[in-house]
Amino acid sequence: MIKPEEVFRIGRLGKAHGVKGEVTFHFDDDVFDRVDADYLVLEVDGILVPFFIEEYRFKTDTTAIMKLEGIDTQERARELTGCDVYFPRDLADDADEGQLSPSFLVGFTIVDAASGKTVGTVGSIDDSTPNILFCLEDGTLIPASDDLIANIDTNRRSILMQLPAGLLSL
Repeated sequence: MIKPEEVFRIGRLGKAHGVKGEVTFHFDDDVFDRVDADYLVLEVDGILVPFFIEEYRFKTDTTAIMKLEGIDTQERARELTGCDVYFPRDLADDADEGQLSPSFLVGFTIVDAASGKTVGTVGSIDDSTPNILFCLEDGTLIPASDDLIANIDTNRRSILMQLPAGLLSL
């Protein structure tokens, strides 16, 4: 059984495309194209289920048309409409650390490099503007700037950050 902490969200399936079971895949992270992965994980009725990728082609920078193994009809593809799509963390670890996507860091603990204290856990990422923010589970917002990130430890799932004085008291 796949556990939620073993995957991270990369997008959502849209409508069926054509009559042979293809689906529209709206993605926030193209890790599935950068890392050699045979499958993606879909959340179907609250359960994380792996689906093998037969093929895909990009439609835009954030949309792909995808054919999943075992989904061979338009009706079957429609059943998957709206499913969240996840990527296995262990496969993403194979990517260069410089290519880690912000969504991969959800669930990581942020540690202040100056004090060594845990600041909080990344609950989500706000990438709606050019200045990406870590949204901590307690509501605190921290800039996800490369200038502030000292180290990312994927094994310990932690981010060591050089936080400016006073940032946490705002």
